[in-house]
Amino acid sequence: MQTCLVTGGSGFTGRYLIAQLKAQGHRVVALASQPCGADESHAIDLNDATALTALVNSVAPQQVYHLAALSFVGHPTPLDFYQVNVLGTETLLKALSALANPPRVLLASSANVYGANAQAVIDEHVSPAPVNHYANSKMAMEHIARTYAERLPLLIARPFNYTGPGQAAHFLVPKIVQHIQQRERVIELGNTHVSRDFSDVRDIATIYSQLLSEWPAEAVSGSTINVGSGEAVSLKEMIHRLEMLANHSLEVKVNPAFVRSNEIPELKACTQRLNAWVPGLKRYSLDQTLADMLEAVPGSSLY
Repeated sequence: MQTCLVTGGSGFTGRYLIAQLKAQGHRVVALASQPCGADESHAIDLNDATALTALVNSVAPQQVYHLAALSFVGHPTPLDFYQVNVLGTETLLKALSALANPPRVLLASSANVYGANAQAVIDEHVSPAPVNHYANSKMAMEHIARTYAERLPLLIARPFNYTGPGQAAHFLVPKIVQHIQQRERVIELGNTHVSRDFSDVRDIATIYSQLLSEWPAEAVSGSTINVGSGEAVSLKEMIHRLEMLANHSLEVKVNPAFVRSNEIPELKACTQRLNAWVPGLKRYSLDQTLADMLEAVPGSSLY
């Protein structure tokens, strides 16, 4: 049994990852503001260096999954992205790198760092071009992290869009699901022609845990890996699938306030590295993910 530290434990991804790690027999300690199923939970601010260092020294984890982040792109205070996503990450890495036996670390970045690249399929060699504060903060986090790559074995995951039961309703897919669950007739959205690469959060948890538990032979510390399905689906198609599954139609009204001037038309992952580093992954289909979301009680998860 290994001890795993998960930051952002009470977040959407954190709850699924903790359940996954517990099912594998690991002891899990979480930084979390709410109950999340971990063996221990601590409500510690990432920027509280004294408290965070004391916890890291006490726990001495073998695996660390750094999920804690400000991730809602529409958050109104740009400075918060950098305070949490960049400086908070540096505080954590500094504490971990001082351990006698530094743990394996997975950092959750974002495919948003690629920005509006004019490429149909994006691999890890595409030059980042972030277009908003969230993406810029994640890019800065990656740069800071690589300064620790010689002191810590770390991998940087760039997940593309993912969803599933329990995701907060202010995110796009849960918003649509909620409208259909409530049998609403009209929904206000932005541009429904944009296409995104959607995965299931349960697959994301599996991928993260496998990356650290097995550590791919080809990976060097500081490597990045795209985490996605390799398929892009437009929001219009997503709505159609939900309508078919629920036998309910929605009228979409475009609200100009929801249309971003720097909207990225399509984001789709090249999964060549992912398939090599996490072989044999059995994925949830998009239809299964959407069906599970429709059946779930709003605000709940499967765990």
